[in-house]
Amino acid sequence: MSRVDLNCDMGESFGAYTMGQDEQLLDYISSANIACGFHAGDPATMRKTVKLALEKGVAVGAHPGLPDLVGFGRRVLDISAQEAYDMVVYQIGALYGFVRAEGGVMQHVKPHGALYNMAAKNVRLAEAIAEAVYRVDPELVLFGLAGSELIKAGKKAGLQTAQEVFADRTYQQDGSLTPRTQANAMIHESERSAAQVIRMVTEGMVRTEQGVEIQIQADTICIHGDGPHALSFAQTIRQSLVAANIAIQPVK
Repeated sequence: MSRVDLNCDMGESFGAYTMGQDEQLLDYISSANIACGFHAGDPATMRKTVKLALEKGVAVGAHPGLPDLVGFGRRVLDISAQEAYDMVVYQIGALYGFVRAEGGVMQHVKPHGALYNMAAKNVRLAEAIAEAVYRVDPELVLFGLAGSELIKAGKKAGLQTAQEVFADRTYQQDGSLTPRTQANAMIHESERSAAQVIRMVTEGMVRTEQGVEIQIQADTICIHGDGPHALSFAQTIRQSLVAANIAIQPVK
């Protein structure tokens, strides 16, 4: 039987502002990437989300992003490798405290948004992030875009890595995600998304926006939790995986 991890970005509410349907989504995923306060989230949200995830048996990971609340961490910032290292260590440490306080163990780290996409192509940033993760805890798993520089840096640093694919995003011929600034970046039909996911897991292939088929490794699948139809999307993806005899479980 094939197996795959199903992850979701969570804990992205801030103060009086609520984002996503975290409590309901936790019933359908196996790993949660929890925001650490830079692009979204706050101490209370972090604590509540960690507690909920652990209660539901969902593996917990840190989701460090760029210091850009207004832009939700999706705007590119000109940061150095040292700055990337520092902000990742800081954010992992913040979430680690809440996980430890709730009696849990942190499973992974997955960079967020622009930081994730920058590290997918920038070797120096990727290596700085991988080093940050390794120095905090070499047992942590580093999530990164399948085939990216971040995955290569994680392996080089001696970390276990998980190559990530996206249920609701389209791909470019070089294996990168279609930028959100383009109209065709997102997949809005749950059935189409499910078909793409099943093919990536079972065949290791995905069709790009250029109409070219490329190879891709799917260790973990990302479902975004901030969309208007996130819950129904998660339900459809999980049902499709189960129907295809694919086990859903954390990477560790």
